[in-house]
Formats: sequence, structure tokens, C-alpha cells
Amino acid sequence: MTKRDKKLMILFALYITSMVLVNTLGSKITTLGSVRASVGVFFMPVLFLVTDIIGEVYGRKTSALVVNISTAMLLFMFLMMFFCIILPANSTWGFQDAYEAIFYSSMRMTAASIISFYIAQHIDVAIFSLFKRLTNRKHLWIRNNVSTIISQFFDTTIFMFAAFYHVSDKFTVPFIFSLILPYWAFKVLFALIDTPLCYLGVYWLKKEGEPLAQTNG
Repeated sequence: MTKRDKKLMILFALYITSMVLVNTLGSKITTLGSVRASVGVFFMPVLFLVTDIIGEVYGRKTSALVVNISTAMLLFMFLMMFFCIILPANSTWGFQDAYEAIFYSSMRMTAASIISFYIAQHIDVAIFSLFKRLTNRKHLWIRNNVSTIISQFFDTTIFMFAAFYHVSDKFTVPFIFSLILPYWAFKVLFALIDTPLCYLGVYWLKKEGEPLAQTNG
């Protein structure tokens, strides 16, 4: 295994860890300025950053493979969480209610998370690859930001509608968009901030001077 392959494994581990954090810690709602937002907003940019770094160095097929494997792991994680929740608790363990409150999420929200994650990540990979060709592999900051900003909008919109549309009469299309836009704006801000990290990550992944196999877009 080359040093570059080991670095790819580190990025993949970071990606999986961030994905788990989004879908476990993300149930907490905080306030950013005057906007209600999930704490998962701090981890989402990492997912898009990692696929952009991998896509820049290894190409579209490799970054898409990372997304596909991670989506399968996300599905496995939720199935195991559901299984562990419904197992009867031992009579000496008095934390079942707290356990459910922390880890349980409705099947609708679970499905919304998996669907939005899968679609948005593949949109990010596709747009990044497109701009990589259009810019002749120059101007990394353009494809890094454009792909993330667009895909984050799809991620936020798909999740919000899949999870909350008509949950009650309050959750109309205009109301859901009133939740989507400020939440997406925070994601855009974080995407702009992490641009130097994208350059740093690409440099770190390439710097060993080892010959790189032919990339795939």
C-alpha cells in the first residue's frame, strides 16, 4: 500500500465519522444568530470537502464509490440503531426511555436523511467533475464552491420536504422554504470558509511525489 493510499483511507475514515456524527449528534437544535439549526451543520461541510479532495486527485469514479459505500453504511447504521432500540431492556437497566429519546428517529426522517445524503453527494461529485473538465483542471476554488453550494441546496431541500412536508398543517411549502433558506445559507458560508482546506487537502494527498494512476474525471 502506498502512502497516498493510506491517506485516502484516512479521508474515507473522516468521511464516515462525519456522516455518523451528522446522523447522531445532528438531532440537537441550536441557535446560530437568530436561526434555528441542527448541530449537524458543522459536520456537513466535511462530507462535501472530502469528496471534492478525492475527486480532484482520484477522479469521479473513486469519489462516487466513497458516496455509495457510505450510503450503504448509513443504512446499516440506522437498521442497527432501530434493532437495538426495540430489543427489550434488562430490568436492572433503567435508561430505556432516555436511550430511545437520544437514538430513535422516525422512519420518515431516517429515509429522508438517507435519500437526501445520497442524491446531494452524487450531485456534488457530478458538478465537481463537470467543472474540472470545463476549467481544464484549473481554478479548484470554482468547482469546490459551486459544487458544494448547489449540492447543499439539494441536500437541505430534499431532507426538509421528505421529513416535514405536511407533518402538520403548519408545514406548507412556503413555511418549509423559510426553514431551508437560512439553514442553506449557513452551509454556503461554511463552504466558502473551507476553500483553503480543499487546496491544503489536495496538496497533502498529492505531495508524496508518487505516480498517480490515471484519474477518471
